[in-house]
Amino acid sequence: MNSFNNNKIETPKILLVDDDQNISEILEFNLKNEGFEVVSVFSAEEALQKNIPEYNLILLDVMMGGMSGYKLAEKLRSEKINVPIIFLTAKDTENDMLTGFSVGGDDYISKPFSIKEVIARIKSILKRSSLKEEQKSINTEDSLKIGDLSIFFVLKEVFIGSEKINLTKTEFELLALLAKKSEKIFSRQEMIDILWSETPYITERTIDVHITRLRKKLKNYAAVITNRSGYGYRFNADVS
Repeated sequence: MNSFNNNKIETPKILLVDDDQNISEILEFNLKNEGFEVVSVFSAEEALQKNIPEYNLILLDVMMGGMSGYKLAEKLRSEKINVPIIFLTAKDTENDMLTGFSVGGDDYISKPFSIKEVIARIKSILKRSSLKEEQKSINTEDSLKIGDLSIFFVLKEVFIGSEKINLTKTEFELLALLAKKSEKIFSRQEMIDILWSETPYITERTIDVHITRLRKKLKNYAAVITNRSGYGYRFNADVS
């Protein structure tokens, strides 16, 4: 049973790179039990034979015979391969950690580690990665027009006919998020994670307040934002 629930990545694929076969077997067994797809290799050189961009995350040992984990990460980043990397290492000084981050690592776990910690870190990194893709997706088109309602995503302006609608930054970001993904119902928590990821203490009630204000400003087009009870909000592009 797949216990990892993520809208963007149904079955996350992990490349495990560690020359300690015992550790690899333990990690692979537990990660597969969590619903991940895992491919294990035992050297950086072997990892380079894989199609690395097809993976969602790399678990990478630092100290290996031949090319080190640091060198592999540095090489991947120089080639613009941005798959998230979590370093696994027995080296745990501050300088070691700084080196790991400086060569493009996303996280750094010292050995010995608990399996639960590794799984929690993996899920956290994958969630962040998914949210980045979600944020990118709202900027893929320049504008959207529905009847007399015009949304200009680059200019961050909204018009009804020739009348400019003055939205706050938050109101526009909410509208843009929904409008760009009209096929998707966004839960309140998803909106918080995407638009307020750096702001603590935002509640789901805050979303409802912003949506209410936004609908009021959209006047006759308030119905473009619909609520699915128990699910969340979506953009109704059929309103005219």
